[in-house]
Amino acid sequence: MTQSTFLRRDKAAAYLQERFGAYTTNTLAKLACVGGGPRFRKLGPFPVYLSEDLDEWAKSRMSRSVSSTSEFGASDRRETE
Repeated sequence: MTQSTFLRRDKAAAYLQERFGAYTTNTLAKLACVGGGPRFRKLGPFPVYLSEDLDEWAKSRMSRSVSSTSEFGASDRRETE
């Protein structure tokens, strides 16, 4: 059985920056309030994230692979494969 590491919000943001080049601690905090962010758990007062949840969420926000921006239409700017 593999053991998962829980990341506090600042480490989760750093993880996303390193892996995907996007998202900040403030963005994760806002999304935790309004919805639409990665899944998280509470450990006492602290939100904690699993790297696999962060990866799944970030990948769900990526577009399909293209070779030119002209391949995007208005309806599929955030489409995933």
